[in-house]
Amino acid sequence: MNKFLFFILIFSISAKAQKVKVLEFGTKFPIENVAIFNDDNSKLIYTNKKGIADLSKFTPKDVISFNHLSFIEYDILKRDLKVLDYTVYLHKKAEELNEIILSASKGKEQRRRIAEQIDVIAKENIVKMAPQTSADLLANMAGIRVQKSQFGGGSPVLRGMEANKVLLVVDGVRMNNAIYRTGHLQNSITVSPNILDRVEVIFGPSSVIYGSDALGGVIHYYTKTPKISAKNQVNTSVYNRFSTINNEFTTSESIELRFKKWASYTNVSYSKFGDLKMGKSRNHGYKNWGKVFEYSNNTNTYYNPNPVVNSNPNIQKNTAYNQTDILQKLVFPLSKKEILIFNFQYTTSSNINRFDKLNEYKNGTLKFAEWHYGPQNRLLLSSQLKINPNNKWLKKGTITAAYQNSKESRIQRKFSSLKRSYRKENVDVISLNGDFFVPLTKEDNRILSYGFEFAYNKVNSNAYGKTLDVVGNTIIGFNGNFDVQSRYPDGGSNYTSLASYINYRQDLSTKSTLNTGIRYSSNFLNAKWIDNTFITLPKSKIAINNSAVTATIGYAYKPSKNWQLNSLISSGFRAPNIDDVGKIREKNGNVTVPNINLKPEYAYNFEINGLKYFNNRKFSMSLSTYYILLNNYITRDYFKINNSSTIIYDGEEGNVVANVNKGNAYILGGTYSFTGKINNYLTSKASLTYTKGKAYDTHLPLSSIPPLFGSFEIGYQKNKFQASINWRFNAQKKLKDYNLVEGIDNVEQTPFNPKTNFYEGNPSWSIFNINTNYRFNNSITAYLKLDNIFDIHYKEFASSISNAGRNISISLLINN
Repeated sequence: MNKFLFFILIFSISAKAQKVKVLEFGTKFPIENVAIFNDDNSKLIYTNKKGIADLSKFTPKDVISFNHLSFIEYDILKRDLKVLDYTVYLHKKAEELNEIILSASKGKEQRRRIAEQIDVIAKENIVKMAPQTSADLLANMAGIRVQKSQFGGGSPVLRGMEANKVLLVVDGVRMNNAIYRTGHLQNSITVSPNILDRVEVIFGPSSVIYGSDALGGVIHYYTKTPKISAKNQVNTSVYNRFSTINNEFTTSESIELRFKKWASYTNVSYSKFGDLKMGKSRNHGYKNWGKVFEYSNNTNTYYNPNPVVNSNPNIQKNTAYNQTDILQKLVFPLSKKEILIFNFQYTTSSNINRFDKLNEYKNGTLKFAEWHYGPQNRLLLSSQLKINPNNKWLKKGTITAAYQNSKESRIQRKFSSLKRSYRKENVDVISLNGDFFVPLTKEDNRILSYGFEFAYNKVNSNAYGKTLDVVGNTIIGFNGNFDVQSRYPDGGSNYTSLASYINYRQDLSTKSTLNTGIRYSSNFLNAKWIDNTFITLPKSKIAINNSAVTATIGYAYKPSKNWQLNSLISSGFRAPNIDDVGKIREKNGNVTVPNINLKPEYAYNFEINGLKYFNNRKFSMSLSTYYILLNNYITRDYFKINNSSTIIYDGEEGNVVANVNKGNAYILGGTYSFTGKINNYLTSKASLTYTKGKAYDTHLPLSSIPPLFGSFEIGYQKNKFQASINWRFNAQKKLKDYNLVEGIDNVEQTPFNPKTNFYEGNPSWSIFNINTNYRFNNSITAYLKLDNIFDIHYKEFASSISNAGRNISISLLINN
């Protein structure tokens, strides 16, 4: 009997010694999905939900590494774990020290081997920020500014470029389609922040890997993906948020199913936003700037021939809207070397009022009784095959096939008119991408990657008008139709792109890495106009073919463990799309007309980046500087059609403008940032961005160039509690720095000076925010934010809407 008990005791001790528990330093919460592997990666296991993993496959002499994207890697001999009582504590990484980058080469790559400036934000920080939209999330990243024409939108600006000069990508599929426009593009909000696993931003031309449109950079959204598990698991999550400034209510519910042969992740998010209230404290000195004294309360069914007095001019009427987002992902491991992922995403919204248009005056009165976008609908269906043959000619690769559908509509009616116009667009996109990696050495210090891309866009655009039938204040129907000019070619149009690329990355030594790549792209555009009631073009049918070769060469040098110096020369291009070539629309008395002779624009980028680590790589400073030469750049300028410089549009005469090619221009600037841990309790981060852009030929300032901006934050964390205070600021955008010809920067949205009878440019501003959260346990976390503490009134550069005043946001996250 004693021998039996002794055997049981020895067996229990041995079994315990084969298991390790991985916890987060400070909170002592278990960490799931920590990768544990040996020196040659021949043995690999992961921790479970309780942070526990079985080490029985490792020998006592194995050096074991504990790796997780959000934590600093830890190495130890297996036999030495006994001293730690088989418990390992991992320290969280600072945000910018996340060393695994997914977007630079469309595969996992270490930051130390990458020359480009890249910023990453993971899901833990996304939840902590509690952004109302993805546009608000991007606005909190270093080096990015976001313009808003209305609350239901957000146009990110990277290195002085925005809209169709910045490429949006979700899960490896490009979102930019044939009608992504110049100026301000509000589509970044169609990906909910509640479904994001991480966001990576590549700054500067990235056309070798991503193709056309990636001039200012690439914003790559990665949505959450379920994980395969040997043991059946069901994980649920509920996230709720309420904000006082616009009575926002957001709920996001998800369920993840993990099995051995398949996994599923489902998320449904819904957000309802009321009218946004601006700040009351007017440090800029302009008493009434931005206030809304009257507004239109017209709807689809309610008619009012007169504006309504706003009882509280600080409340920005007609900014409310709601949005629903659905994500469904399925993962199937076909074999040990093949994984198939199905991805379904759907976003829809209510009508979104165009705030700037509804506050546009003509002859002393509001011009529009109705001006809104119809529901913004985005559908994505994709299948992604990840292969890992791990042989000499192909180590791994990804093939992605996708279908997207986007619907847009614009509905408008003027005061004193019963004529309501409708302009509707439908875009179907099918695409196929392949990205493959070939190791040229066993050590993987020389890697050749290559890929291809095919995308076909079909655009249908139609327009019509209806005359309202009104009884009192009720719209009972319609009593007539009238012709309306369509926004895009009414005979249909399509846009096709074909491309292939080769990329080569080599470690020249333990201290330096060379990156090179080249891409060939061809773009085909076809369009047809049928109705010439309003505009007669030189050609009613066009076919345009453009091609380009782009290249990049980068050098990453690491003179020591704590230094990295990067240099990069890259080129990019943007082929004119349907919006560039064929759009017809009016803004501020200028009517944009098609220019069928438009050619591609090119960017040549030269940049130097430096990165310095401190305090055992827990703290870092970085400086990125760049100069971009734009050739054949596209800008909006005065134009003639049928030998006339004016045109009748929607019953009014306007100046004719069009997108045209110019000569050369430049954008230069830089971003300085630091981030990291001061000690075990304090963290800090800051950034400062400067941008300047000017045309060499016209000597005019370029549009979309933000003024100096930055932020500073200091954070505190002890055990389960986290808190931070954040300072954000923007310098003044002076009138002389606006491009008044192109009109993109909305100078009319800045304060008006009656003495000069003109606008003054955007005033400087700064705000303070407080962010706190408390983790009750590993399942429940509460968040409390106080934004714009001093209730400052301000507008982001080029924005029509005033930013939110003092706001209290309360959030609760419950994970099972």
